[in-house]
Amino acid sequence: MNDFIRPQPGILEIALYEGGKASVAGVANVLKLSSNENPFGPSDKAKEAFARSVHQLHRYPSTDHLALRSAIADVHGLDAGRVICGVGSDEIIHMLCQAYAGPGDEVVFTEHGFLMYRISTMAAGAVPVEVQERERTTDVDAILKACTRRTKLVFIANPNNPTGTMISAAEVEHLAANLPPQAILVLDGAYAEYVEGFDAGLSLIEARENVVMTRTFSKIYGLGGLRIGWGYGPKHIVDVLNRIRGPFNLSNTQLETAEAAVRDQDYVTRCRADNARMRHWLAEALAEHGVPSDTSLANFILARFASAEEAEACDIFLQSQGLLVRRVASYKLPHCLRITIGDESACRRIAHAIGQFKAQA
Repeated sequence: MNDFIRPQPGILEIALYEGGKASVAGVANVLKLSSNENPFGPSDKAKEAFARSVHQLHRYPSTDHLALRSAIADVHGLDAGRVICGVGSDEIIHMLCQAYAGPGDEVVFTEHGFLMYRISTMAAGAVPVEVQERERTTDVDAILKACTRRTKLVFIANPNNPTGTMISAAEVEHLAANLPPQAILVLDGAYAEYVEGFDAGLSLIEARENVVMTRTFSKIYGLGGLRIGWGYGPKHIVDVLNRIRGPFNLSNTQLETAEAAVRDQDYVTRCRADNARMRHWLAEALAEHGVPSDTSLANFILARFASAEEAEACDIFLQSQGLLVRRVASYKLPHCLRITIGDESACRRIAHAIGQFKAQA
């Protein structure tokens, strides 16, 4: 390294994020259940919008994202002026850390929380504070105990990734009401659409000045490859984020496809119902093979094995069968494998393979 050209303190301490495995050497036609993708892809209306966008590739996109923000607001009953759009919800998370946390500040999240919380915290030069969960579930009292006068942001995913567990609206409200006055609560709702009738904290945001929500088009909308997310919060926070957001951070293709996707709520309803059906089936099927999991409210289950060694051995066996799931040792769950809920054929295939592994173990 050049002695004179150095990154900001803490940058080189960030562990690189590793996404879900997408291929296996020497194995063709793999089944990917490692990245929590919608097995049905995007809706037909979203695909049609994507195809139409090819005629506008030479045009710069809007800088205010008004059409997409208005569509999101119409569907969810929000104030479009308080919606912000980003390159996946990751960018919203990153902007929050950039805007509100810095050297000497602390950012709180749970031990099995999304890895981007730590990465964005350290990129901003702030101190990550990791809080233990209770049986793989967010512990509100532990979070509050960890907060200090230096706490600037608190991140929770509800439902959580990679556990799939969820806390009640009353617990979230208790957390928001008892944070230090300078702290912002960030509700990561990446999997909110998978919970029937869940508002992901929108009513709490309307009632308070210290709560922000992030959402994504990568999960139930099936647009992970386009990288589109959004956030909602108090006007004073959204105004700050817009000041550091890149003016052309989303392309016309992203904006138009996402607008079509969010307006097609019939498709969301069908995907949610199919996911719930197969999630229940897969959890029961694995339990019959001696592989338990917590009740998940997302589009995956966290399969628990007797040891890290057994989980690793099962993963290796599944890869040999062309089945890709997610090891979650980086989330401090080395004895677990996170399995995306696929279509019925995929779920039956993965359950059968794990049954074979357990039978020969």
